[in-house]
Amino acid sequence: MTPIEMPAREIARQVQSGALSAVAVAETHLARIAASNPTLNAYTDVTAARALAKARDIDARRMRGEKLGALAGVPFAVKNLFDVAGLPTRAGSKINRDLAPAMADGALVARMDAADAVLLGALNMGEYAYDFTGENVHDGASRNPHDPSRMTGGSSGGSGGAVAGGMATIALGSDTNGSIRVPASFCGLFGLKPTFGRLTRHGSFPFVGAFDHLGPLARSAGDLALAYDAMQGPDANDRACAQRAPEPTLPTLESGIGGLRVASLGGYFGAGGEAIVYEAVRRCAEAMGTKETVEMPQVHRARAAAFVITNVEGGQLHLERLRKRAADFDPATRDRLIAGNLLPGAWYMQAQRVRSWFQGEVAKLFEKFDLLLAPATPCAAPAIGQQTFTLNGQEMLLRPNIGVYTQPISFVGLPVVAVPFHGLGPLPVAVQIIAAPWREDLALRAAHFLETAGVARAPVAL
Repeated sequence: MTPIEMPAREIARQVQSGALSAVAVAETHLARIAASNPTLNAYTDVTAARALAKARDIDARRMRGEKLGALAGVPFAVKNLFDVAGLPTRAGSKINRDLAPAMADGALVARMDAADAVLLGALNMGEYAYDFTGENVHDGASRNPHDPSRMTGGSSGGSGGAVAGGMATIALGSDTNGSIRVPASFCGLFGLKPTFGRLTRHGSFPFVGAFDHLGPLARSAGDLALAYDAMQGPDANDRACAQRAPEPTLPTLESGIGGLRVASLGGYFGAGGEAIVYEAVRRCAEAMGTKETVEMPQVHRARAAAFVITNVEGGQLHLERLRKRAADFDPATRDRLIAGNLLPGAWYMQAQRVRSWFQGEVAKLFEKFDLLLAPATPCAAPAIGQQTFTLNGQEMLLRPNIGVYTQPISFVGLPVVAVPFHGLGPLPVAVQIIAAPWREDLALRAAHFLETAGVARAPVAL
């Protein structure tokens, strides 16, 4: 197995033991980027000099007998809304690339670096994270490694493409309404959207303060847990980041799912898209030994309220840019942000009331169940440039509606692991494993169980 295909845990183990050098791992991945990125367009910036300097430092410290971090030598990359010292924080936009380079790494980038992961660069994304397709009008579309004519999903499209294409072992993304889970589904990866407030957002470009989450994508549940554990911890710089002690998940992965109460979400989540996505949920439920189905109440209203809050907060964030440089936006992004600034304040207040009510209703479900299963997307990856898809028998605009199953979960900040299913069709899809707030450990345990059982997998698209 080459470093391209190795899980993060194996890379770290071999680098720590001296069986593999961090420099060799970095050079192998940089060569992969040089060969694959012209087609897949996952990276907007490659930090080769930084990566090699870090790798040399890791190898030198190992030679001196120093203890290395848990992610020693593991190559990672970050969505270009994370601050990276020396790079302007693009956030997928034309406007932001005029900013001065960041003076320091964002908090999660710094925590990964402190665990001795090796940063390879910054990744393509939808403009200002308001996108589900991975198609950026300024930098070009991210392309799906399983079929380059297909979307990666967004807005963390480069993150999905980089990991699925073997150009990084782990990638960091953001998820406001589904932007980690949609690329995980389209690219066939494991992805973690943690509880709202679990991982600090300090040093990243915002979109919607009420919903923004940061998290990793990887090719195994264990790699998600390894990165998640390295990034945990409170941060006074992010008011949403709960002052909670880190709760390591890696040691609990082998605990299995015995005793966990699991149900599939039906109704709103149970039909209307491609048959493959519901088959993935069925197989997931079967492997976990459950036939129980439950419904979340009034999900369509929760999603409508999420749209209102997204548009209002996103529109307000970009109001000055819209006034001064409207022509430099993607027109589709610009028009939705303008609309957000025109919505009545009473709508926003009512949407927040719906959010509070919906949180209470969802909490009742977790009195009965530990985990809930749902599709991540209503279809496999559409073709790049495709504008519509069929949902509930109707032609729907693709860009705002691919998040139909992810958006209601972000709305109340629940932790989710997206688990990939390959082989049900020509392209992969993913299932959301949803847990109660602060119970990422349960969702990761279930994902690891499905992986070790051979039900879920995330191969490199070679």
